[in-house]
Amino acid sequence: MSGELVLVTGGSGFVGAHCVVRLLDAGYRVRTTVRSLTREADVRAMVKAGGAEPGEALSFAVADLLSDAGWPEAVSGCDFVLHVASPFPPGVPKHEDELIVPAREGTLRVLRAARDAGVRRVVQTSSFAAIGYGHQHTDQPFSEESWTDPNADVSAYVKSKTLAERAAWDFIAREGGSLELSVVNPVGVFGPVLGPDYSGSIQLVRLLMDGAMPGTPRLSFGVVDVRDVADLHLRAMTSPAAKGERFLAIAGDGMTMNDIALLLKARMGDAAKRVPTRMLPDVMVRLTSLIAPSLKPIVPDLGKVRKASSEKAGRVLGWAPRSNEETIVATAESLVRLGLLRNPRKAA
Repeated sequence: MSGELVLVTGGSGFVGAHCVVRLLDAGYRVRTTVRSLTREADVRAMVKAGGAEPGEALSFAVADLLSDAGWPEAVSGCDFVLHVASPFPPGVPKHEDELIVPAREGTLRVLRAARDAGVRRVVQTSSFAAIGYGHQHTDQPFSEESWTDPNADVSAYVKSKTLAERAAWDFIAREGGSLELSVVNPVGVFGPVLGPDYSGSIQLVRLLMDGAMPGTPRLSFGVVDVRDVADLHLRAMTSPAAKGERFLAIAGDGMTMNDIALLLKARMGDAAKRVPTRMLPDVMVRLTSLIAPSLKPIVPDLGKVRKASSEKAGRVLGWAPRSNEETIVATAESLVRLGLLRNPRKAA
């Protein structure tokens, strides 16, 4: 049991809450930032749902990525920081700066405060979005050597993750002092939901389970379990070999929406009776996105396959993720368990 103090930014989020659970299980004391202390009860409930007993080992600090206030107090006395918090919109923002500014400036606020407080290492949650976009199509798997081109025709979210990570590395190189940085770059994060706050990836499974789509769009993406993402953060935090490195988090080959739909049908019984298994023509998805703005972000990715490898995380940190199948089933089971799906009795 280490007893060292770790700050997790954004503990009310899907990945943040799982990081809190993993750290508590490993014997760390955890402080997490929330934008309002009204979220404390929610976070404690999520941590309990994840199997950890928070007690006095978990404390809270109020801080916002858009303000300097609260960050010196949040990092005070901390040995490590997991910077997980980042804006993720439900749809397309009116202006890309609505995402880019909080992501980039928030990262720099956290790093400055960590450096000034004598924190040893910050682990930043970046994304595959900072690696695999804005490139010519390739059949070769992307690795940590690859960087997204933010000047290409990419979404505001992709640009925000890329610029925020670039800003972090530049800060460490120029003015980081003795502060160390490691970065985790997950693909689509799935796995057990601990409460009503969950990622956009989980929304895809929920929409399938609810039968909210007439079919599956031709989308393909990497899959990783949130529990394994949290584990990789802990490994990147503690391993000397992780200093100054970035690590792709992906469990294996990518999955299509249709793969996920068929898996749910095969494994989730009656709970998956609404899941559609026919594939939608791209043109139908494009037309639907004109009246359903939440679909717009996926349109540029229709039919595209981006491969990636987590060979480095396995070789350097001994990271061994769960299978895609286990992850997707755990996602669906948690949505059922928490009552986050439509009531079957209201089905047409």
